[in-house]
Amino acid sequence: MTEDAAAELAALHREGLLAARYPRVRGLLAQLDDAGLARAGHLLARLDADEVLAAHPDTPAPLVAVTGHGTLSSLPSALTAQAARHGLLAQVELSDFDSWVFDLVTPDSALYTRRPAFVLCVLDAALVADELPLPWTAEDAERVLGEKVALVERAAEVFTRAAPGATLVLNTLPLPRELTAQLVDLRSRARLGAAWREANARLLRLSERWPRTVTVDLDPLLAEGLPARDVRQSVYAKAHLSPELLAAYAREVGHLLRQFAGGGKKVLALDLDGTLWGGVLGEAGPEGIEVAGGYRGEAFQRFQRVARQLSAQGLLLAAVSKNDLEPVVRVLRDHPELAVREEDFVQVRADWRPKHENLTELAADLNLSVDSVVFVDDSSFERGLVRRELPGVAVVAVGDEPARHVGDLLRDGWFDVLELTAEDRARPARYREERARRDFLDDFDSLEGYLRELGVTVTVAPATAAQLPRVSQITLRTNQFNLTTERLQTADVQALAQAPDADVLVIASGDRFGDNGLVGAVLLHRDGDTVRVDNFLLSCRVFSRGIEQAVLAAVLAHARDTGARQVLGRYVPSAKNGKVADFYPRSGFTAVPGPADGPGELFRHDLAQVPKPPEHIRLTARLRPESGGNDTP
Repeated sequence: MTEDAAAELAALHREGLLAARYPRVRGLLAQLDDAGLARAGHLLARLDADEVLAAHPDTPAPLVAVTGHGTLSSLPSALTAQAARHGLLAQVELSDFDSWVFDLVTPDSALYTRRPAFVLCVLDAALVADELPLPWTAEDAERVLGEKVALVERAAEVFTRAAPGATLVLNTLPLPRELTAQLVDLRSRARLGAAWREANARLLRLSERWPRTVTVDLDPLLAEGLPARDVRQSVYAKAHLSPELLAAYAREVGHLLRQFAGGGKKVLALDLDGTLWGGVLGEAGPEGIEVAGGYRGEAFQRFQRVARQLSAQGLLLAAVSKNDLEPVVRVLRDHPELAVREEDFVQVRADWRPKHENLTELAADLNLSVDSVVFVDDSSFERGLVRRELPGVAVVAVGDEPARHVGDLLRDGWFDVLELTAEDRARPARYREERARRDFLDDFDSLEGYLRELGVTVTVAPATAAQLPRVSQITLRTNQFNLTTERLQTADVQALAQAPDADVLVIASGDRFGDNGLVGAVLLHRDGDTVRVDNFLLSCRVFSRGIEQAVLAAVLAHARDTGARQVLGRYVPSAKNGKVADFYPRSGFTAVPGPADGPGELFRHDLAQVPKPPEHIRLTARLRPESGGNDTP
């Protein structure tokens, strides 16, 4: 499979078809090992970004500026490949050697002029070692470390002002034994080690002061056995981080690029036989599968515990297995040693249908795009079929050695978010509540009757400071009901919330089955007698309940009552938000004729007739602070 994917990629390159068939590249790269990815990166780095975008204009194409201390010539191709694995087109620009200080602390430097979306400042241990006096002591190293970290902090401060909306990516510094071993007394070595780790801790905490800063911790990568450097390349070429470490760093950055492009995954769909437990349930029976006893059983249980750990942080866990349903449910419910239980799964799909069909229906039942799914299976046949039929699904291969299952699952950070919120932790329980709502729906002959009895409540109000990270997350992870697909970091949302002419509104909902929590956001700003809806977002969990109509009615009424003459809203189409293309026309807006003053289509509501909220919704709109709220039944 790896050889076939590499051969197809090479053929596309030879035939000059890589740009025309760029969406195909993602699936091919998913089948390559590290060596194959490195070779693919060299091919992809030669692509003309304009040619790709001309053929596929919806492709996210972030501009990534790379600067740093040492030689980083191998990094751009690695970044290009890692971005392409996630369906992105990274436009990577490498600064001159060792120009990071000028690049970052000079507000009008060429780096800032290019307006990158991401700036990678790659640092290494030579940054400190090169400035030690001769002879040197642990105290000297501690002083130089402090000076360098202070310089990085200064760079982060300037970056925040000079590159609004961009993200600065830093990294911790590996501590080479070659440096510690030059101190012959153990107390000095210990002092150096402590100072070095304190400096890295300062780097890791930078995001607390500057939210647009992310620090990649290299220690976990080195703990996997990667070499920190190749001494010959370090001495002769000033390449102070090994190619293997830079490749792993590029993989971590690829995860970050995917997050900011809205490519986060929300569902972990697990095969059972050979994946969640050892053996075949239909042959061995509940007593014969490997769950905890013996060394292999312990390895499978370790994998189960990790799946449950991820679920506790908002991941939706599902089982997709070729099995009979009744014995599967019995094992998940009753097996005394299983670390995950039936209630940990939002769905259990056990039948004999093709797995890609079950994955498609699973996503539809959860009201999610199938691209939100990560699928784990030990069968190369099942994985290949899913890759072919559902190229947006992330397919994780696990083999015959269960001890490697955890590493295989976690390697690509599919479920990483910048900041975990209370809404994330509550997500699995809320999706289980959704099953109860669907069962309740079955008791009704009409949707109208169902909605009346569901008892939907909606609150729309200005966001509190504690809610701003969740609003940012909604912009980053919501794809279907996202009218402009603009992605905002927490700092961007904070800036909007503080702007005198802007409003950041949050939407909360609930019903007879429970509290749905914070499910959406509306971003507004006032321009004279015009209110502009900069974006409107709603979680796919609460589609088709009239919530969006109720919120928009509240926004329109508030605009009218505060003297506005019109409300403008923009729709920017994407590959995933087509279901809301007619949202504004359905809500009484008319298209603004003539060339648009921005991307997408502009719509206008003249406020002559403001719609009422749907009758089945109890709406609380707190858009007038002086009145203490406006309750509309």
